[in-house]
Amino acid sequence: MADAARAFEFVEDEDRALEEARVALLAESKRIVEALLFASAEPLEERVLGERLPDGADLQAALAALREDYATRGVNLARAGTKWYFRTADDLGWLLRREETPQKKLTRAAVETLAIVAYHQPVTRAEIEDIRGVAISKGTLDVLLETGWIRLRGRRKAPGRPITYGTTDTFLVHFGLEQISDLPGLEELKGAGLFDGRLPAGFGVPKPDDDEALTADEDPLDSDDAAEDFPLLAQMEPDAVDAADDQVESNAEFAQDIGDADGAARDDHEQDDREQVDRAHARPADGEESAE
Repeated sequence: MADAARAFEFVEDEDRALEEARVALLAESKRIVEALLFASAEPLEERVLGERLPDGADLQAALAALREDYATRGVNLARAGTKWYFRTADDLGWLLRREETPQKKLTRAAVETLAIVAYHQPVTRAEIEDIRGVAISKGTLDVLLETGWIRLRGRRKAPGRPITYGTTDTFLVHFGLEQISDLPGLEELKGAGLFDGRLPAGFGVPKPDDDEALTADEDPLDSDDAAEDFPLLAQMEPDAVDAADDQVESNAEFAQDIGDADGAARDDHEQDDREQVDRAHARPADGEESAE
């Protein structure tokens, strides 16, 4: 009997030691992830975070625990795709707003184009025009590329080899989405009152997919595609792209914009789009604070 009791105590001690080791490893993993994210100016990939953790550490458990720790704080841990970053709590964003000259919103054409790219990617310019029912100016695509919200994906395996477009992680971060599938579906759009029920037979909202891998009908981009097709984009410095992102003011509800994209087609406002590109290149006057 005494031997059995000692054996039972030994097992309990061993289990307790394993649990303490697990808790200690989780705590250390949380500290490492917190330090890496705090020091990084950009969202970090899960792969990068995992490479810095000790052997046997559970990255997902560390992220989940850290996210819970920060849920009620002034900054929250957020995810965009497979990237993680700290951001100001939504209810405290007003504290960080600066007094500045209001910037123009994206034009109707740019908002509709962005919504189409988000839902139909990979999509070509001709396919965007077919969905909108009206031609789009090259300036519209320039603006969306320079904000960093859309990217060149590849070339369609079709006559003329048109360029295909998709969204970026910057798009997810700007609109507060963890993944592209978080975009509202048809039922959510109906629930928001964006459709009046008089929809064509068979009407539906495609399931968005921003997988970076090229599809079977896409070829890789050529090395000079950006310079050849989008010279303004090729000339921009990374800081200028960030400035363009800061200068473009999003609509209050992106879902509203998406619903509007199914409305009647409007003429493009190419001049407005070009003015936004010019502002992205403009240098602030002496004594004025830069938009960056």
